[in-house]
Amino acid sequence: MSLMVFFIIGGSVALLLLIIGIVVSVRSERDLVDERLGRYVETAEDEEDLKREAAKPLTDWLNRRMEGSSLGDRLSKSLARADLKLKPGEYIAVIVIAAFGFGLVFWFFSGRNIFVGVLGAIIGAFVPRFYIKNLQSKRLIKFNEQLPDMLNLMVNGLRAGFSTMQAMEAVSRELPPPISDEFRRVVQEMQLGVTMEKSLDNLLRRIPSDDLDLVITAINVQREVGGNLAEILDTISYTIRERVRIKGEIRVLTAQVMYSGRFLSLMPVFVIGVLYLVNRPYMMEFFKEENVPCGYISLIVGALLIISGYFAMNKLGQIDV
Repeated sequence: MSLMVFFIIGGSVALLLLIIGIVVSVRSERDLVDERLGRYVETAEDEEDLKREAAKPLTDWLNRRMEGSSLGDRLSKSLARADLKLKPGEYIAVIVIAAFGFGLVFWFFSGRNIFVGVLGAIIGAFVPRFYIKNLQSKRLIKFNEQLPDMLNLMVNGLRAGFSTMQAMEAVSRELPPPISDEFRRVVQEMQLGVTMEKSLDNLLRRIPSDDLDLVITAINVQREVGGNLAEILDTISYTIRERVRIKGEIRVLTAQVMYSGRFLSLMPVFVIGVLYLVNRPYMMEFFKEENVPCGYISLIVGALLIISGYFAMNKLGQIDV
């Protein structure tokens, strides 16, 4: 009974922290770069920011521990690429809450089996990472699809007499997100005194796109050696547009493989859930004392085979252009 009370209290605390994390992430209006810029351009909100920071002692403690560390830098870069309004400490808190919540659910529905609870905690710890990877992939694809339109707008602006910075500012005003948001940050950084080369490097850090790397390289080279930037970007725009078209065709042709891998990977989990609800004693055969450790080994081997098959089918569908 004491163990049950412990898990109930822990689950309640985890649920409360999860709600707080969601509220904080929804109410947050700036990511890490915007906060640094806000120190200079939004001084009127300093008092309100201090009050909000004081209301988050747990995440502030985690952020202080993560600040300056290599892990904190990697998490900041990953969150910036996904455009999530979270700090590294808050992201760590979400991982812990998800792991505890999944572990509690798996433990409860498996007849209070500790092994299944630990397995659920491991799965829960990876769920936020998969979610962020999914957001990064979708945002990168959308950015690459908008890149030819951005280049055309910059080319027209340069031919009309705009400077490079004015052309970027036009991109930030005229085009939809996410490309407008990213170039708005570039323009803000340059207005605050950051060099164009450094601002573009920061953009490439947030958007790891090969096409964008080609554009930034062309701009930097033109600034050093001179030349007709509008003509260069026009040629690059045609190349990138063709690459985007070919990538879209490849995604259509490989969609069946990708979705087959996802369906085949989720089907065993779905079957196990149905069998657990229909015939629970049958599924609990894995955890009986006379079947230990064979039951655990079979589950682990099955999970490893499912995961390896999923990644193998995803690899088959990934074709570089």
